[in-house]
Amino acid sequence: MKIILSILTIFSISISYSQLTTVKDKSDYNFWLYLPDDSVLNNQPPIMIFLHGRSLSGSDLTLVKKYGVIHEIENGTTFPAIVIAPQVPKGKSWDPDKIKSVLEYVQSQYVTDSNRVYVTGMSLGGYGTLNFAGAYPELVTAAVALCGGGNVSDGCDLAEVPLWIQHGNRDEAVPISESEKIVKAIKACNGGTNLKYTVVDGADHGDLERAFRTSEIYDWMFQYSKAIEAITDEEK
Repeated sequence: MKIILSILTIFSISISYSQLTTVKDKSDYNFWLYLPDDSVLNNQPPIMIFLHGRSLSGSDLTLVKKYGVIHEIENGTTFPAIVIAPQVPKGKSWDPDKIKSVLEYVQSQYVTDSNRVYVTGMSLGGYGTLNFAGAYPELVTAAVALCGGGNVSDGCDLAEVPLWIQHGNRDEAVPISESEKIVKAIKACNGGTNLKYTVVDGADHGDLERAFRTSEIYDWMFQYSKAIEAITDEEK
């Protein structure tokens, strides 16, 4: 009986890991691709994009497993979404157009819900999250940016997107003023109607990583759909 159980366990693990694969030379960034169970995949799943911080940059995709969404998937977390985790080359910042190329490639390969595209990132990935949402607010349904910043010139475009910005007040790597500037720019457009801003008391830069380990930020993003927003706008 123990042998049979061991075989079943190994089989189960292999199936789980087969959902996480690397995709190279198909878009402007190489990336990790997580596919949910068939029951989700075959019913127009949403897409969640994870953008890593500077320390995970390079050409070795295994670095992207170090922390964040892919790390949590490796530890057994499942998501009701396709997850995309691109890698930015060392010394580079995230390019919204290149992130878009990854998204478009995945959308060309799978039937997904274009009304539910979510983005989250930390540090450099926090900047990337806000830069992508600012460049393409029509594509992003909701986003969570941790200990990053953004372009204040994108303030009014970002104001259109449900955003949750988090920053530790003891962050020395990326000062909290970086988030405060973009929060101010967003609020100047619509008062922050779609904005949630959290100052994490006593947290330094690395402490924000723990947000990826619980369901809170994912549940918050997944509650939004552009289809619902469209219906609401028509009713006004």
